[in-house]
Amino acid sequence: MTHPFKFLHWLAAIGLLVLSAATSQADAPTVIRLAYPGVGVGNRPVVGGSTLATAHLKGLLEEEFKKDGIQVTWSFLRGAGPAVNELYANGLVDFSLLGDLPSIIGHSGGLKTRVLAATGIRSTTYIFVPTGSPIQSVKDLKGKKVALFKGTNIQLTANKILEKFGLKESDIRAINMDTATAKAAMATGDIEAAFGWTEYLSLRDQGLARVLYASDAKDVQSYRHASFIGSEEFIRKYPEITKRVVKTLVLAAKWQSDQDANPAPAYQLWTRSGVTFANFKEDLGQFSLKVLSSPLIDEYLVTQYNKKIEEAKRFGLIRETFRFEDWVEPQFLEQALKELNLQEYWVPYAADGTPKAATPKT
Repeated sequence: MTHPFKFLHWLAAIGLLVLSAATSQADAPTVIRLAYPGVGVGNRPVVGGSTLATAHLKGLLEEEFKKDGIQVTWSFLRGAGPAVNELYANGLVDFSLLGDLPSIIGHSGGLKTRVLAATGIRSTTYIFVPTGSPIQSVKDLKGKKVALFKGTNIQLTANKILEKFGLKESDIRAINMDTATAKAAMATGDIEAAFGWTEYLSLRDQGLARVLYASDAKDVQSYRHASFIGSEEFIRKYPEITKRVVKTLVLAAKWQSDQDANPAPAYQLWTRSGVTFANFKEDLGQFSLKVLSSPLIDEYLVTQYNKKIEEAKRFGLIRETFRFEDWVEPQFLEQALKELNLQEYWVPYAADGTPKAATPKT
């Protein structure tokens, strides 16, 4: 006969195991929800051009969490940054790539998000006009119907470009259009110009548009940026899961960076978005893929975001400013870089956009 105290001890042990399992389950979500501010050509749920896009296309997050039984879901939003902010406002997303302006607007407006890493940085901005347009300079856009995707990071850059040529957003007839709508309107002649990005190059290739302006690749202060952000609630509730998500993003960045000498595999992977290999090569080929892929929140990115926060206020796009440093949650990226032994793999950049010299080893 089993001694009653031994039996009670056995029951207590079983109870501890059950409690431990329950606690373990409570420390992990059943699903990780990711959002992307854009869609591929033809509204397809695939994009390219960033480390998060690469993580999606290669199924890295799904592979990472398969053993835990955690589902990974993706939302690709034609409404871009403003639509992602709507998801955060309603508690419907855990992580996303988000452009500088929409993320700044969201945080300034009270959305509880945290910046976790860089992704999709140093993006070029274009202005397109119909092929036969008489417009020859940005100055000629005054009074013209111009497609401008408001609330996205292109709006802030558009304001800066217009200012450079002595114009304000109020000087043009800015029409809020998403990328697909603006491309169609350009083809039918319903607009006279459009601020855009890589996807618009297809209009030029079809003979429907020409490039009026492209931001200077050598002007490191003129780029658009995006970062990988997360819901503060999710981060606080699931820190270990957050660390693994960021670590997976870093692995995607490492794969991209390893293609630096020959970016063809990355461009080819991204063509599943519907944007052509040639257009990715034209848009990004003048840059180092390793530099573009860096997840580092370095002095350059901090300075850029602080400057954009001030510019967003100056252009009347936000009411309240804040310090970028207070918004960043760097420890997950630091832990990932350390675990992967990648602390010195990417070169950090100084505030002026030049590479920082390596710290001498003592």
